[in-house]
Amino acid sequence: MVAVIKTGQSLRRIFYYNENKVLLGDAICIGQGNYPADHEQLSPSFKLNLQLRQLELNENVKRGSVHISLNFHPSEKDLNPDKLMQIASAYMTQIGFGEQLYLVYQHYDAAHPHIHIVSVKVKPDGKRIDMQNIGRNQSEVARLKIEKDFNLIKAQGRAKQISYDLEPINVTKIRYGKIQSKKAISQVLDFVLSTYQFKSLPQLNAVLNLYNVTADRGAENSRVFKGGGLVYRILGADGKILGVPIKASDFYNRPTLKFLEKKFEENRLKNPRPGLRIKNTIRDIFLSEKPSIKKLSEALEDKGITMIKRLSKNGSIYGLTYVDHVSKQVCNGSELGKEFSAAAILQNCRKTESEAYNTCFSDRTRLPESFKTLLEIQEILASKKLLSPVLQQLMSSLFEREFLRDYIPAVLKRKKKNRKRKGLSNN
Repeated sequence: MVAVIKTGQSLRRIFYYNENKVLLGDAICIGQGNYPADHEQLSPSFKLNLQLRQLELNENVKRGSVHISLNFHPSEKDLNPDKLMQIASAYMTQIGFGEQLYLVYQHYDAAHPHIHIVSVKVKPDGKRIDMQNIGRNQSEVARLKIEKDFNLIKAQGRAKQISYDLEPINVTKIRYGKIQSKKAISQVLDFVLSTYQFKSLPQLNAVLNLYNVTADRGAENSRVFKGGGLVYRILGADGKILGVPIKASDFYNRPTLKFLEKKFEENRLKNPRPGLRIKNTIRDIFLSEKPSIKKLSEALEDKGITMIKRLSKNGSIYGLTYVDHVSKQVCNGSELGKEFSAAAILQNCRKTESEAYNTCFSDRTRLPESFKTLLEIQEILASKKLLSPVLQQLMSSLFEREFLRDYIPAVLKRKKKNRKRKGLSNN
């Protein structure tokens, strides 16, 4: 079992996050703790208002909402609602929340069984529950005991093997209507916005694109851009936009541009020295070998880091963004330091033959038309595997640049001065 505890300023937000999951058919409320009646007999507004009233007993508590998720291994098959409520009750008691109001929801929107618990950290007498290091102390003790008491698969030692991440949206299964698209995008947004530390819209899109979603402000002269709006879209396998755009304000958690800008600032303050794991991983790879850019990307992927190349119109790399799926940090190469910028990485990487070829002839606009035609013919023949090794070598030698050491460009040559000597002519 893996427990995740989060606190926040808005109790309404986490409450309606779970209630909207129920309305969409992705979750059910399976029980409650310390409410005056069974959850089935209570209206949603009563459930929320009772916790809000208790939270108001201590106005000094700014982050009073508590959102806990208990995640179980995918092979756990006997986790019915009754057993999950027993686990939730035992966990809340052992972390010091046994007397608190709480609601328990069973979610079905991931590949593993899991429940969400909504509560507050203000006691009925108005005192605040100390949650300093609760995840490392009380929660860890509770987790180990519950795994033993309920005969659950142990999470310790398996943390790196178990992945609770979402799968990218399968665009072939989406009928490009608004309702299904909205449901698919909403699931990705719920996960990414609450998990990853991004500090700009391009960084957020670096993560969302991995799940076939993009946040779009529109063109600069568009009504959406001028009004500070934002829409979300589904991307196809080729990166092209599919389906209908959905306004940010149409989602229940309202991930608008204004909301995201606050999130950017929070993430900047949260970690003043981001990307330590990314930097150490890249350094370790270069210590053992001098990889090509492709090999570097594959090596980072094995370590749980996705390296995203930002390309110019002519296809050359002008920037790199790193997404660390372990620490959940998103960083541009430039903010990690010059050593990790696109220019430095490309310089330190070993160039393959194709990369060296593309580097030499990346700017074809300056080449003569006849030469560009030869290059295009070579590419077509190579792509269709019609060039024999001998012909390939011959073509490569024809296109190879020659540099003469004794050659000095005319602009760099020093001009000789004509000196007139007394009594002598220049002729």
